[in-house]
Amino acid sequence: MRNTIRYIIFALASITVSSQICQDIAQYAQCSTNSACGCFHMINADNSGVCGFLWPICSQLALCNSSDNTCQQSGTICVRHSRCNDRPLCYPVSMMDQRICPSISMSNTTATTTSITTISTTTRQSIHMKSEWIQNGTIVAGGNERGDQLNQFAHPNAIYIDDDEQAIYIADNGNNRVVEWKYDATNGQIIIGGNGTENQTGQLDSLLDAVFDKNNDSFIICDSRNRQVLRWSRRNSTKGETIISNISCFTLALDHNGDIYVYNDMKDEVRRWREGQTNTTLVAGGNGIGNRLNQLECPSSMFVDQNLSIYISDGCNHRVVKWMKDAREGIIVAGGQGRGNALSQLSYPKGVTVDHLGNVYVTDGSNHRIMRWLVGAKEGSIIVGGHGGGQGPNQLYYPSRLSFDRQHNLYVVDQGNNRVQRFDLNVD
Repeated sequence: MRNTIRYIIFALASITVSSQICQDIAQYAQCSTNSACGCFHMINADNSGVCGFLWPICSQLALCNSSDNTCQQSGTICVRHSRCNDRPLCYPVSMMDQRICPSISMSNTTATTTSITTISTTTRQSIHMKSEWIQNGTIVAGGNERGDQLNQFAHPNAIYIDDDEQAIYIADNGNNRVVEWKYDATNGQIIIGGNGTENQTGQLDSLLDAVFDKNNDSFIICDSRNRQVLRWSRRNSTKGETIISNISCFTLALDHNGDIYVYNDMKDEVRRWREGQTNTTLVAGGNGIGNRLNQLECPSSMFVDQNLSIYISDGCNHRVVKWMKDAREGIIVAGGQGRGNALSQLSYPKGVTVDHLGNVYVTDGSNHRIMRWLVGAKEGSIIVGGHGGGQGPNQLYYPSRLSFDRQHNLYVVDQGNNRVQRFDLNVD
């Protein structure tokens, strides 16, 4: 059977995205010179698919309409995704651009052009090892000093960017609430909590972390002093459902299968919880507090990649460690040279995320900067901040978490300034 690669052009409102059609190629098979790309089989096409990035986690992708396998979100198409519980999911067309996934030269390559006029979005810029961000940030939420008003935060922490909803979601820890800020809004809207601190309906006590499960349109919340993990619907819900009880939860993560990872700060361990199962699985730590590679000390956040490797911001050890699936110890991927402000060091790191290339981005809290560590690098580079703690547009003050939107603009929860700053990707 001949392997054939064709091209499909998605006509967007502002720019044309040209993508490869991969035909007679297995699901997820290599279709590009970029090894991070693979073939996604389309639902409404036989033996053909589209070449796109493999890295987005399942929880960030919406389900296709069950009646006709279409997508309501603009800029997405319905593809098969067996790694996501074999469910059809809406995949962003911007992640299928040939500039991101260049074609492999193959025999019998022909060109086909197809116009899709229902898509209206902007293309996603490619991110690479030398990507830079504009150094002056823009305040997109908060920035009105500490408080409990709808334009204020008190010790914000976790963040989730939803491009489809055009909204930013922030776990406002000091106010025990999750707040939604629409793009360009001057005030937020409370969608979870904010009603007190006792263990009663609608009330949270020490909301330490929150992650979003897009497939279930709900937040997973670490309700620390109430010793529980909750699932709380994003839509008009007045209370959450306890899914894990009697646990000292400090931080959370979610993988592409929908499994939940919880760091228990009383046991210095990370366990994976799978819905419908009573037993949990130890996946990191569990060997007491310490700085050995099989130990953790006050982790502040986690990220799980497509290979189910867990990246842990190991705060008091001033490092980021990667625990591969079924590993008995971690690998240092950032810091680990003691506390300090050299490029090889971190000082109480907090948020961590990883791009499709495996590069690590970390909020270096006490150094008031965001750093990027390339795969295998002995030192990192400062991508924003690093100008001392302060309130200036190019400054941060004890940043906590970070996230990217589809355009790779960087959002930083500037915790000490009770604001969220956006640093735009420099496309020049």
